Amino acid sequence: MRRLLVALCLLAPALWSAPALAQARSQFGPLCTTDTTPADLMIDACTKIIALKVFKGEQLATVYFWRAVGWNKKGDYAKTVTDATEAIRLQPSQAAYNLRGSAYYDRGEYDIAIADFDDALKLGPPSGTIFHNRGNAWRGKGDYAKAIADYDMSIKADPKSAFSFQNRGIAKAALGDLDGALADINQAIRLDPTLPQPLINRTAIWRAKGDLDRAIADGSEAIRLAREKPPANIMTPPNSVLIAGYTHRALAYEAKGDYARARDDYKATLAIAASDAGSKANQATAKVRLSLVTDAVAPIPRDAPTPTVAPSQQQTGAASVPSPAPAVRGTRMALIIGNGAYAHVKALPNPANDARAVAKSLRDIGFTVSEGVDLDRTAMQKMTRGFLRDAARAQVAVVYYAGHGVQVDGRNYLIPVDVELKPGASMTDAMIDMDTIMAGLDDQVRTNVLIFDACRNNPMAQQVASAGASRGIEGASGLAAPTGLGAGATLGAGTLIAFATAPGQVALDGEGANSPFSAALSRHLGTPGLEVQQMLTRVRAEVVSSTKGKQVPWSNSSLLGEVYLAEK
Repeated sequence: MRRLLVALCLLAPALWSAPALAQARSQFGPLCTTDTTPADLMIDACTKIIALKVFKGEQLATVYFWRAVGWNKKGDYAKTVTDATEAIRLQPSQAAYNLRGSAYYDRGEYDIAIADFDDALKLGPPSGTIFHNRGNAWRGKGDYAKAIADYDMSIKADPKSAFSFQNRGIAKAALGDLDGALADINQAIRLDPTLPQPLINRTAIWRAKGDLDRAIADGSEAIRLAREKPPANIMTPPNSVLIAGYTHRALAYEAKGDYARARDDYKATLAIAASDAGSKANQATAKVRLSLVTDAVAPIPRDAPTPTVAPSQQQTGAASVPSPAPAVRGTRMALIIGNGAYAHVKALPNPANDARAVAKSLRDIGFTVSEGVDLDRTAMQKMTRGFLRDAARAQVAVVYYAGHGVQVDGRNYLIPVDVELKPGASMTDAMIDMDTIMAGLDDQVRTNVLIFDACRNNPMAQQVASAGASRGIEGASGLAAPTGLGAGATLGAGTLIAFATAPGQVALDGEGANSPFSAALSRHLGTPGLEVQQMLTRVRAEVVSSTKGKQVPWSNSSLLGEVYLAEK
């Protein structure tokens, strides 16, 4: 970004040499157009210049641009976009398009950001800075190949760009190339040892490799650097580095079993004001993980043996639900819940059968399974939270739920068997928030597969239950696609989410022993050598055929390579 500011700085002498008011030349001008000016002073000075109504055209565009820079420093991206848009209207420039694109990126609006970076590149000579920023947006979308290509262009333009090496490393890590990622991030650290960001990203790599002591050491050094000298780059969202540093070190402490230090770091994460999408996603993860480690009775032994679940331990009701056994890195774990014996809404005959069938299929291919059937809220919450705690050390996590679900204000909830759905502010407190499960699994180093054979409907419907065997509360709005998960309001790295039916539709309970979706799923889960997305394609085709097109399963994936639940 600083490279593009140079062009705008060159405009400043001409701007203030104009026969404008003396006060503007001697006081407001330098405060407005110097990138080291504190944000509030910059915004105030630029606002006063605009109010003078002395400048227009290109000169006025420059003032709006610099006020946008001030808003960007404060993390007010809506006002950044507004002022950058006005600058572009008055006089389009690479710098203004780049600034606005960066603001859209920090808001998690990656497609609009890419469009702005494209326009910036059309307006002038190739810029390593703009290639870098566009690479960030491609990475935010999960298109890591395009991100790497843009980082390559940025590094070609500036071989000493530590951030481009760092971010190329992040993209490589997302594609599973941990060694290539480590080489790039090590190069970033060599280029600028004072930067905390590369150390934070190396923390995640060490954690993915299982080297938790190195992860904690890098996280500690990153936090020290960030606290000692806060990042001065105006394109770095306020507080984002510290938030990321505490979050990643906390995840490493938790994976090691040091819950006390993990709690301290999660609390530190939540105590810091967040402005950008990435920081807010980190805080969502921290909030869930803090709750989980606070509930933990004792740390997980770091070198505990891989657990097994005996048939006598499988759950068939709400009376007794122990937490899942501790897991070690490399474990493949699954949480399976089937709720059908509802007390206050229409009972469903098949979820218990569905859960047992899916659990058996996963056990047969080597998963450690926590299984619950017809769980009340207390039992469902205990089982879910125990699973999320232990999954912090798993390599692959599968979550399967069959039963009723509802959508409230765009959020999805899973329904325990004892919930009575009545309008009221506290209604959602009695349910299990699906977004919480998703956030609890969003730590960027695990493959997650979440499958929901449920329909999420409006609990304010006049008829809480009605005729017809379907999953969900009849007469309401059906499925709601999840709005986001960790790391910038997009699906977390290595996550697939599947629903038994498409958004706005109802998932059928079926006339046989299993729902159409779960019957097909349990048949294909154990197929050796069948990649998970191919498996879901087969399930989708079978469901569409068996329901005569009434039900079309839906999925959304950020998986970063081929994932096989059953070995080839």
